[in-house]
Amino acid sequence: MDIEIREMRDNYARFVISDASPQFANSLRRVLISDVPKMAIHNVEFHLGPIMGEDGKEFESVTPLFDEIIAHRLGLVPLPTYLDEFNFRSECTCKGEGCPSCTVMYSLNKKGPSTVYSGDLEPLGSDKFRVKDEFIPIVRLGANQALLVYATAELGTGKQHAKFQAVQAPGYRYYPTISFNYDKLDVEKFDTSCCPVRILEKKQGKIAVTDVEKCTLCGACVDAAPKGAVTVVGDETKFVFQFETDSSISASAALAKASELLEKKSAEIAKQVDSL
Repeated sequence: MDIEIREMRDNYARFVISDASPQFANSLRRVLISDVPKMAIHNVEFHLGPIMGEDGKEFESVTPLFDEIIAHRLGLVPLPTYLDEFNFRSECTCKGEGCPSCTVMYSLNKKGPSTVYSGDLEPLGSDKFRVKDEFIPIVRLGANQALLVYATAELGTGKQHAKFQAVQAPGYRYYPTISFNYDKLDVEKFDTSCCPVRILEKKQGKIAVTDVEKCTLCGACVDAAPKGAVTVVGDETKFVFQFETDSSISASAALAKASELLEKKSAEIAKQVDSL
């Protein structure tokens, strides 16, 4: 099996997998969704009672939303995740008590009238844990309203909750092959604009494919041509794969972790089969 990287950005990856099977491609997709760990807020403590401002003004510890809704929104905020530095809380040497090896603490202190954003979360420790997307709205505070919370973030996986899912929209398709039968195809009459991704153009009396990997195998060009003039097929041993992350981890780190986890799962299955 070979993997050729076509595009790798901080939160997006596109690559081609060769000499593989649909089962393998789907296994990689599922591991990216459900098994790649991510840091997310799991516990939120709300301050009850009046909150004093710096000028001595008293604010009421209340918001237009229920505390449960605010906690849910905070849990969905993407947090910077460093997989090499943290353990799952249940597997940590602190035995789940919470320590710098398995948890990150945040505080949020905002007074109205104002809008509380994700960027108002202050990490209690290194500034590298500060939220990257600072303008996710959480709640709007009215006059004399305030919000003071302490939140604990820990590692989890998409199997537990969607907030621990670092990878979104992973998908793959068969690698396309487009061929033309010029005995049946009149190049001058063929409308290349029939392709929705615009990868067909007329060149030197023939039809050229500018970027075959953008082909979605929709068959629009087949329908626009006489029967048998255009053929579009997908290679079942080669795949165009792509996915995004929520910026909590980089796309390269997610792919590396997913490959590591898939290798471990395969080795465990092989070990159990050998023991039969």
